[in-house]
Amino acid sequence: MGITIANSAGRNAYPAALDSFLPEKISREIRGFSAMSRIEEIRLRAGGAVSLTTDRGNLFLKSTVTQKELNDCLVAMCGFSLYAHSDTINKGYITLEGGIRVGICGRAAIEGGRVLGVYDISALNIRLPTLFRSFGEPICRLLRSSRGSRGVLIYSPPGVGKTTLLRSVAYKMATGDRALRVAVIDTRGEIGIYGETSRAAIDILTGYPKGVGIDIAARTMNAQLMVCDEVGDKDEARAIIYAQNCGVPLLASAHGDNILGLLRRTAIMQLHTARVFGHYVRIDRRRTGGEYEYDIITAEDADVLLQNSRSGDISF
Repeated sequence: MGITIANSAGRNAYPAALDSFLPEKISREIRGFSAMSRIEEIRLRAGGAVSLTTDRGNLFLKSTVTQKELNDCLVAMCGFSLYAHSDTINKGYITLEGGIRVGICGRAAIEGGRVLGVYDISALNIRLPTLFRSFGEPICRLLRSSRGSRGVLIYSPPGVGKTTLLRSVAYKMATGDRALRVAVIDTRGEIGIYGETSRAAIDILTGYPKGVGIDIAARTMNAQLMVCDEVGDKDEARAIIYAQNCGVPLLASAHGDNILGLLRRTAIMQLHTARVFGHYVRIDRRRTGGEYEYDIITAEDADVLLQNSRSGDISF
């Protein structure tokens, strides 16, 4: 029912900006690895060895990180003001210049189900953004074939490469002879990293809540394609459906392992019922070569799977 397409990925450059935050011994060792592997994440754990997430799997450096080094690193990343970043720290991350997102693990202070602060930081996960300008053509073909009527939802478990794919497809759709006006709703400041964009029809709304950004993109920016990461909230669903009624297709991503599990989430099901997406695309990564695979299913085929699951023809 789906079709599978392979595409190859390139190599991440180690951002020089990280030299300002990481101990020199760690930066030097990471640079040695970056010449051989595509580095996607750098993980610092207090009292433990630094590990890298790469296209060759999880690798460990010889260097270790002390608690003081970890604390100093976070303080430097926050411009020496943890308070200025307390809102996103309480949500588990900070965003550095250049779209680098840093996940934060520690002890949470909770009151009334709300995180008031994070203490005793135990780990930092530095995610490096990537732009493959030749990547994602199968998704571009799906968007073009819909003639602006319906969008595409990309899904996978965390860490497979959804944000990278969104970034690449947005750039391709906004450049060339068939360029569209693309609005990127970049809530956490990590999608809209494109380098030279003087010949790209991309407008980036940074920091906006997704629902607000989607509404602005549809009503005031006259976008022909909207792009956002990790949809799934009910308020977002209402804004997306409104934009769909205005004739603006959406390229988005969501966490999910299979189509049935994805569509059984209330907000995603609302979007499916409203026919916001014409195709659902599950991405996966091959074990070697840094390649990805796409499993593409139409909204109509998804309806059949849902109906069969309810009648007991397939198990879930």
